[in-house]
Amino acid sequence: MSGAIVLDSYALLALLRDEAGGEMVARILERAGQRDQPVQMTEVNYAEVQYVVRRKDGEAAWASVARELGAVPIEFHPVDRRLAEAAADFKTRFRLSLADACAAALAKERRAELVTGDPEFKALEEELKIRWLT
Repeated sequence: MSGAIVLDSYALLALLRDEAGGEMVARILERAGQRDQPVQMTEVNYAEVQYVVRRKDGEAAWASVARELGAVPIEFHPVDRRLAEAAADFKTRFRLSLADACAAALAKERRAELVTGDPEFKALEEELKIRWLT
């Protein structure tokens, strides 16, 4: 799947919370929409984004974000057994959070570029193609 992109939670949160790298994520999503090629994200990363927004900004903020996400070109993937096995491998070898391990597993499975600013992924630069948010 050449040209495929996977977002981790960090990337989507950077956009939603207007943090460093958020503009880059906005451009990636804009291009994805123009090309009708949605970016990829796991449901586990979606859950992490929901948790952070609800905890830091409240239920009303999450309700607004959830509505907005319906119009954003992101394809959300459940974690099936195969993806769970790959995530467990990443988590074991690199001591990642579960959500990060799921994002890494999806990027590997899809042969996609992982977009993140999370320094936890530094250890995976030999394993995955990573686009760092700056």
